[in-house]
Order: sequence, then C-alpha cells, then structure tokens
Amino acid sequence: MKKGILHLIPTPLSEPGSGFTFLPYDTGFIKEIRTYIVEDLRSARRFLKTLDKSIDIDSLTFIELNEHTDLSKIGSFLHDAMQGKDIGLMSEAGLPCVADPGHAVVRLAHEKGIQVNPLLGPSSLMMALMGSGMNGQSFVFHGYLPIKPAERQSKLKEIERDCRKSNRTQIFIETPYRNHGLLDAIALACSPDLLLCIAADITLPTQIIATRAIHQWKNNFPDLHKRPAVFLLGM
Repeated sequence: MKKGILHLIPTPLSEPGSGFTFLPYDTGFIKEIRTYIVEDLRSARRFLKTLDKSIDIDSLTFIELNEHTDLSKIGSFLHDAMQGKDIGLMSEAGLPCVADPGHAVVRLAHEKGIQVNPLLGPSSLMMALMGSGMNGQSFVFHGYLPIKPAERQSKLKEIERDCRKSNRTQIFIETPYRNHGLLDAIALACSPDLLLCIAADITLPTQIIATRAIHQWKNNFPDLHKRPAVFLLGM
C-alpha cells in the first residue's frame, strides 16, 4: 500500500487574518487533509477556519502534540499516513518542528518511510535574524535559557564568550511574561558593547526589530510584557 504524506504546515505568527497568506499551491491540498497533529487545538481550528470557511472543522481529527504529550505514544499519530492518507502537522505559530516538539513525529515518519513535505511559511527566528543586521552566515539558536538566575547568568556569559570567539550570532527566546526578567539579566551579565537585537510582535502592526549596544538599551528597554519576542546577541 502506498503511504500518505506528512505535510508540515506553517501558521501565522500573529492572529489569523492579519495579513499572512499562503502561496496558492499550498492551500489546495491542505483542505483535503482529514487528520492534523497540532500543538494547540483551539489555534489550529481557528487557523483552518480562517484559511477556508467551507472546511467542516468538526469532521476533522485533531491529535495534540505539545509539552504534555507522552512521546512514547507518537507511533499511533502516523496511523492514517501508514494507511495511505495524507496528514498535516502544525505548530501553534510559525514553522512546525522549530522550537516545538513536532520534530519527533517527523523523525518517526522518516523511519517509517513516510514522505515529509515542508511548506513555505514564516519563521520568527529567521525574520529576526534577517532584520537584526547581525551575522547571518554563522549563528546558533539556544531556545529557552535557564530560569534560575544563577544558571541564566552563567549561560549568558557562556553565550557572550562564544559570540566573541566565533562571531556567531546568538539567538534565544523566552516565555512572554518573563521577557523583562531576561532583559534585566542580559544587562547585568553581558558587556555594555555587545549588540542586542530585540525583535517582538513580528508581522504585527506593533512589530519592533531594533539592534543597539547593550549600554544603549539600558533604562530604555521597550515594554515587552506578554509580547512574543526573539533576542539576538552579536558583534
């Protein structure tokens, strides 16, 4: 039996309908998919309904994959693809499998011989890097930094050392309600001449992408409370 395809479906970084669009060839077969592996059920349903109001959301099967998922059970997530049906995988915002747990399903799909089809879409990390003016030839993404203050300070100092040694742009993110604490930690741990780019609300009318030396940011950080943001350190 011919196996189905696992389509990796990007979603808007901002609210659906705020201006983000797919290329036309991407939307046709998305509407034919009946099973979706999603990070957040409500945002997935809202996105699909915005994509095409004719989609019968209640007739679709949604499988949640997030930090609460028992990864030992993901083998069953690909059942329909093994039966010849195409399925979709989508993150809560942006590209699947980048800073989300979708990569585990994709790895399993490769092991099972299921074709993987990544679709074009927005990446807050790459858009932040593009807009930062920092080195785009060599960079590293750290994900979330440690929460405990001492461990976070140590990690930031390690990041700065790597930045200065290799001239690699250092990219990381934070839970939106902890943004201000992270900015304070950066100001305390990192050298004043190090460049910091703050990229927040990407694709929204309130978007900020600005790069300054840390000493120029001090006492002048933007209000980032509960705003999705990407942070970059560089030379």
